[in-house]
Amino acid sequence: MALQRLDNIAIVVTDLDSSIDFFLALGLQLEGRATIEGDWAGRVTGLPDQRVEIAMLRTPDGHGRIELSRFLHPPVVADHRNAPVNALGYLRVMFAVDDIDNTLDALRQRGAQLVGEVVQYQEAYRLCYIRGPEGILIGLAQQLNGGTR
Repeated sequence: MALQRLDNIAIVVTDLDSSIDFFLALGLQLEGRATIEGDWAGRVTGLPDQRVEIAMLRTPDGHGRIELSRFLHPPVVADHRNAPVNALGYLRVMFAVDDIDNTLDALRQRGAQLVGEVVQYQEAYRLCYIRGPEGILIGLAQQLNGGTR
């Protein structure tokens, strides 16, 4: 057994179009949209009779993907969007950016809000957390000259 790659991270949203717009502004590329339904889908997720509209977005390097999902049926049953950063479970998605200030300016025009502040970690990174569409927690990291990956 050998792990090949991380294929995608799924995020459930209520407004698919504005969420797509936000991630396009961040620099992801839309691979496609589809409605997922049928017996096979319910057998995978354990949600019989599901009907989900999805959009798949790819990072510019082609290695990472985010799947945005809007459930048409069954309805959403829980909401973790405003959970603090020390809540159990999903925390955030972190993106490497070339200019954190310009990225913040562009994303604020689409409703992003800074969670704390932009900070510098040693001589390696400038970092921040933002709340994106629907309160999704997103991290931004700008590598500085002394940073290593």
